[in-house]
Amino acid sequence: MTELEQYRQEIDRIDGELVRLFLERMAVTGKVGEYKRRAGIPVLDAGREKQVIAAKTALTDDPARKADIAALYESIMAISRRQQRHLVHEGTEDAGYAAYLADRARTREPVARPRVVYQGEPGCYSEEAAAGFFGDGVDSKGLPWFNDVFAALDRGEADYAVVPVENSSTGSIRQVYDLMAQYHYFIVGEWQVKVEHCLMALPGVGLDRIRTVYSHEQGLMQCEKYLDAHRDWARVPTLDTAGSAKLVAETGDSTAAAICSRRAARLYGLNILAEGVNYNSMNHTRFAVVSPAPELRPGRDKISAMFRLPHQSGSLHEILTIFAVQGFNLLKIESRPIPGRGWEYLFFLDFTGDLAAEGMDGVLHELSQLAAEFRILGNYRGYEG
Repeated sequence: MTELEQYRQEIDRIDGELVRLFLERMAVTGKVGEYKRRAGIPVLDAGREKQVIAAKTALTDDPARKADIAALYESIMAISRRQQRHLVHEGTEDAGYAAYLADRARTREPVARPRVVYQGEPGCYSEEAAAGFFGDGVDSKGLPWFNDVFAALDRGEADYAVVPVENSSTGSIRQVYDLMAQYHYFIVGEWQVKVEHCLMALPGVGLDRIRTVYSHEQGLMQCEKYLDAHRDWARVPTLDTAGSAKLVAETGDSTAAAICSRRAARLYGLNILAEGVNYNSMNHTRFAVVSPAPELRPGRDKISAMFRLPHQSGSLHEILTIFAVQGFNLLKIESRPIPGRGWEYLFFLDFTGDLAAEGMDGVLHELSQLAAEFRILGNYRGYEG
């Protein structure tokens, strides 16, 4: 037997003891769950868990091992909570979960002939996303600002809004996340559009005459490398990419160019001077379909949630441990500062799952109990391309 084989044999022996002791511990935590069920006590006792972790980490003086022991017991206790939730049927004692049940009670069927709003002028990528999700014949309307889009839903002037939430080159659209936090709306679907920016101008105008380039700020950022080769061009942000094409067409300025889609060039009668001017050839924008009421459409496999954490050490780690133990695939995490609260943040999460799946109620209870504020934003089918 080699030295390595001896070490492995010793590890196998220790692992056997660990498994035996783990099963013995789970048998006792099962009894704790039975007691909590009879006494009507919630499964999660965050104070007790912190005491347990502090006591276990105090058993070593090695700082690195302290962190490892804390991680080990966080996982063990998360597994114990999952076991106990099979025994304890918790009610609506925490506000976040109660709000989720209230939202679920007003779930609606998809609107048959929807009115859809988006931010921008006709020909923009948001209009393309609306047509992609709802079909080419959809009744859609562009509005100047993101605030206008959400306000139109609030006034009942539209059934859905289609808004960009993330670009693969420049990241998240912060205004949309802030509005999702402000309005109690729901994500019921998503769509992706491949962004292929073109530089366009009035017919007959060449590159040598361009002095000013208009586009949405995201469009300008996504084309920085191309624009850096033309340092004498002024870069002017507009409300949306298609709006820049409309501006060039309406002003008749032969020294102006716009960065937007081929669709916008056709719509506003402009000539394309250069194609694919965005530096990332795999440039995609993800759009959310937003509804004033929740929907549960067939094929749903993705959940979006929002939460605020208590301002204390380890609170985010506790939340993330739930996903690790439950085996959920965490697809995205985004943070946004809370206005008026210094260094406090709202977190937005996307993860795989179906709210109707067995055991999901227990997970939602746990998330709600650990977070200072918690809201499910939607359960929908992720875009597959």
